[in-house]
Amino acid sequence: MIENRELKKCHKDIQEEIKSGLISGEDGGTPEQLFTEYALSALAENGETENYRVTYDEKISRRGIEHKINGYALYENYESLDLFVTIYNHEKEIKTVSKTDAEKALDRLAKFFRNAVSRNYVHEIEESSEIFDLAQTLAKSKEIKDLLVRINVFLLTNGEVKSKIKTSSKMEGFPVFYRVVDIHYLCNLVEKAGVPIELDFAGNGVVIPCISSLTDNEDYQSYLAIFPGTALADIYEQYGPRLLEQNVRSFLQFTGKINKGIRQTIVEEPHMFLAYNNGITATAEEVHLTDLPGDKGKAIGYVKDFQIVNGGQTTASIYHTWKKSKADLSKIFVPLKLTIINDRENFSEIVGQIAKNANTQNKVSASDLSSNRENLVALEKLSRSLWAPPKPGDMLQTRWFFERARGQYRNDKARFATTPSRKKQFEKQNPKNQMFTKELLAKYINSWRECYHNGKLVIGPYTVVRGSQKNYAQFLSYNFTGKPDHVFFEDAVSLAILFKSAEKIYGVKPNSIGDMRYITVPYSIAWLGYKTVYSLNLYKIWKNQEISAGLSRKLREIMVKIEAHIKRNAPGSLYGEWAKKEECWIQIRQQDFDISLHELADELDSETSDNRRKLTTEDVQNAEIQTSLDRLESVHPETWKKIEEWGKETEKLSQYQRDIANSIANRLRAQRELTETERKQGEKILDIADKHPHLFVDMEEFFLEDESEVIAGMDITMDLVQEIVEWNKNNRLLAPEQHRFLEYLANGRLKMTGKHKYIAARLYKKAKRLGFSETFVSQEVSFG
Repeated sequence: MIENRELKKCHKDIQEEIKSGLISGEDGGTPEQLFTEYALSALAENGETENYRVTYDEKISRRGIEHKINGYALYENYESLDLFVTIYNHEKEIKTVSKTDAEKALDRLAKFFRNAVSRNYVHEIEESSEIFDLAQTLAKSKEIKDLLVRINVFLLTNGEVKSKIKTSSKMEGFPVFYRVVDIHYLCNLVEKAGVPIELDFAGNGVVIPCISSLTDNEDYQSYLAIFPGTALADIYEQYGPRLLEQNVRSFLQFTGKINKGIRQTIVEEPHMFLAYNNGITATAEEVHLTDLPGDKGKAIGYVKDFQIVNGGQTTASIYHTWKKSKADLSKIFVPLKLTIINDRENFSEIVGQIAKNANTQNKVSASDLSSNRENLVALEKLSRSLWAPPKPGDMLQTRWFFERARGQYRNDKARFATTPSRKKQFEKQNPKNQMFTKELLAKYINSWRECYHNGKLVIGPYTVVRGSQKNYAQFLSYNFTGKPDHVFFEDAVSLAILFKSAEKIYGVKPNSIGDMRYITVPYSIAWLGYKTVYSLNLYKIWKNQEISAGLSRKLREIMVKIEAHIKRNAPGSLYGEWAKKEECWIQIRQQDFDISLHELADELDSETSDNRRKLTTEDVQNAEIQTSLDRLESVHPETWKKIEEWGKETEKLSQYQRDIANSIANRLRAQRELTETERKQGEKILDIADKHPHLFVDMEEFFLEDESEVIAGMDITMDLVQEIVEWNKNNRLLAPEQHRFLEYLANGRLKMTGKHKYIAARLYKKAKRLGFSETFVSQEVSFG
């Protein structure tokens, strides 16, 4: 359970996020919808939803509000539909949401589904309605009728839901699972990287006999077990894709299709399933064993953070055969290898290796299973090293922050922004609207340029519309294979500016082109790229950090015509479904739409325009070194000392690394330059320490003390320095080099510069701690 102090801070951070979104007005929308976007983003980052859309619809009759929806997520395989309704409170204090209000909101959301599926509601709303696409799909899509197996109904709130609400029901023949994402759940997602799946087998009467490995291993403990098919089907019905380890979800998706061989065994030879099937491989954080009756061994009673890393197809096929063919699963048993990972620091890496080695049907490379691909690491370094040119009329240079691993932006901000002034500096240098993730990178690049592999079209705007997971997988496989350089980074940022500008031009309700922004924007950018043979001058966009007024007008014209074309030509008015198909893109790229591109002549590359960015390797290396030094210097000297002591206590750092940490602390304290060895080793030490945030919690206090000392340094006089020198001659409590510094300052061998005043103020504070009495001071010194 998250602590009350952390909960209040998290709530405050969320409210500030919503407020800043309203002030910037970049995405438009109400506070309720901005909060919905925030909550869905957190859920998606933790693999608890995917391909979400923030939409709003409320049906009001004489009886009051009949139904309400704030967002939805329809999975690519049509197996799952997530529906979201929001209760948002703008006040500073955390409010309690009553059971009555919570269940009323969930019932209104469920009513939307009934209205949509019954085919009536789609005829009551305009095509421009935010929810039209979903209502049309629910009413008319054959895939929904054939493949949908679960509906997850979410209540999103920044309040606190203390009462238990219903967990499941049936609706229009579909199983429905109700979930509350309140301030507790949301803060756990944001601060503690997710809320794990917990399975209480013993409490539900499920018997899973097992044996444990006999070897003693610090990294993991393994169990071999026999999993009942009925229990596996029940778990899959409730959790679906959430069961699949997030790192590999993009590459090994549950398809919703039944493996014919597995189905045949279940239907015709259920007693042979255990013999025929390779089983599933899973990981967990914690396991509790129970005794089997009659002293017959052990069984798995409880599992925390259960994740399948191999066997998703087996699991899904068992479920669908039971659901669609009404198969009897009582004789189905599945082999299970369960690994409890003790090494939490390297959890993701170990899971990735298990998944890599366990998967045989779907070949997965190690690079696919983590964020540690060489080209992603290189892009991250570039994003920390390269400064974007200031916008016209602005003097400030900023960075485009690439978030290679989830939470990097937040963690870097927390580490650097330890005082209000440092927070302001970080946010100015790294604006939140210039942070982009791997999935966003894939969206920006895949929207611009179609891609072929072995003569087959594998990437186009239709892959972008299919959703972030699928699009990202295609991007990694076909469109991001080389090591990026500064030109690639600049072009990627230019495409980000182009995409974000197009979204802004498209607008939000009620002043938008329509309600297909997630379709129209990537299709329009792809059409522009295709028709200009990808000759748009991206470097011009990078230099200006914005697109021109002429390009803005042309983008709007393109988007209006492409949206109208999709609406006219989508079979059965299923716009979203048609836009996911390759044939939709092929048809659109053949159209001219009577759009003249001659006006964009000044926006296109000339033959000599690539003589533009001649950064040398040395320039890039120097920028990377400076970024590395900035990172090390953002950690307070006292924190470096803490890291040194922690490394000794825990044995996480070698003696050599502890010596380096001590040396860095001393050099930073004396404001001396770090050596190249200290810089390189310091980076490695911080990579280890960053996994232990408690080491940095009091860094804010250290920097605030520094700010006080800077103020105090303004009042340091030669008389005061002389008195400290005389005091230390008698007491010898300051270090020899510290006494010598003060002595040189007092006799004029060192000038009283701002830097020397600052160091003298620190030594004055130390002298006071060691007994230097105010009676020695000839002038009162203020510390603010």
